[in-house]
Amino acid sequence: MAHELEISNGRAKMFYVGETPWHNLGTKLEDPPTIEDAIRCAGLDWEVERRQLFMNDGEDKRTKIQVPAFANVRKTDGSILGVVGPTYRPLQNVDAFKWFQPLLDSGEVTLETAGCLREGRHIWILARIKRDPIYIVPNDEVISFILLSNSHDGTRSVRGGFTAIRAVCANTVAAAHSAKSSKLLKVRHTDKTTEALEDIREAMQVADREFVATTDLMKSMARKGVDTSTLKEYVRRVFEPKLVIDAEDQEAKLDRIMENITPLFQKGRGNDLPGVKDTMWGAYNSLTEHFSWERGRSADTRLENLWLGDTANLAQRAFDVAVAMAG
Repeated sequence: MAHELEISNGRAKMFYVGETPWHNLGTKLEDPPTIEDAIRCAGLDWEVERRQLFMNDGEDKRTKIQVPAFANVRKTDGSILGVVGPTYRPLQNVDAFKWFQPLLDSGEVTLETAGCLREGRHIWILARIKRDPIYIVPNDEVISFILLSNSHDGTRSVRGGFTAIRAVCANTVAAAHSAKSSKLLKVRHTDKTTEALEDIREAMQVADREFVATTDLMKSMARKGVDTSTLKEYVRRVFEPKLVIDAEDQEAKLDRIMENITPLFQKGRGNDLPGVKDTMWGAYNSLTEHFSWERGRSADTRLENLWLGDTANLAQRAFDVAVAMAG
């Protein structure tokens, strides 16, 4: 299938409030849920347990030898989610959700979406930060979120951090200009995972404050006019590390990228708004739309790469270059 959402009884294990930014699967909720409802609607009401692994003796197949590794097993159906080392401790889905409870109790956030990918191996929770609207230009709002992701297959640390989405088109945008505190912070799966998650909540609050200041940089992009040649130079600078060294091949590859970016710059989601059209803010958002909706093999690989992988770095570079060119 084109997506990697886990499907059970014909239903994708995911919920979202309002419009979903990358596909139309999952359970749509009209109002933000409680933690209990969120876990159920996201299909994440299950636990993971570690089970000791053994191997056959080389000579006597009946003899089992204990190995320093464990299988992470979903208790509801016995499916193996991954193989981990002896120090690994799973972060249960319910504990990942409970991490948001103090923020929900204080009214600082509401749960926006959550779900699991790849047969339960990867999960995410996205909470919307409640605050007065921030508009880059009239009718162009940027909304801030807290993202928590976790893997049950041992391939990734627990990650928590700050992200932002442009409301008019649901594109994910860079949150803070080169601020270390804005990065998704990683926590290893150990006995102290829960305590470590407490530590990063304060760092994310710092990142949120920095985001408010960063919107001034976004507004500076909206004041910078951009024509076709400037757009191409911007795209060149952003993708330069990805382009081949040979000048002829580099230009051909850049032209292929421009074939995707130019229509988005001219008529992309929200780029026809007054104050956005033909500006560096519009150029930057043509790239965020490309990253959010076009780049990648499937909707879910785009989602993971945009929040957690290679595309996240490229999106941050797009922001940095736009700020520099807006000068």
